[in-house]
Amino acid sequence: MEASEFDRRFDDGEDVTAELDLSKARRVNQEQKRVNVDFPLWMLQSLDKEAGRLGVPRQSLIKVWLAERLERIAAAAAP
Repeated sequence: MEASEFDRRFDDGEDVTAELDLSKARRVNQEQKRVNVDFPLWMLQSLDKEAGRLGVPRQSLIKVWLAERLERIAAAAAP
C-alpha cells in the first residue's frame, strides 16, 4: 500500500493496524538505559517507606518523581 492510500484510510478513520509491522515499532525517546545512583541510607529508607505507602516499587517512585520534576522545569523554561 502506498503512503497516500495509508494516510487517506487513516484520515477516514479506518483501522490500519493490520498494515503495520508492530514487531518493529518503538516509542521515540523511550529507550531504556541503566544508570547507577548512590543514595544515602536515610534517603533509601524514606524512598522505601513512601513506595510502600503507595504500593509501588522504589524504582517506579523515583522515575515518576524525576519525570514530574523534569516536566516542571521544561514548563517553566517554555516561552
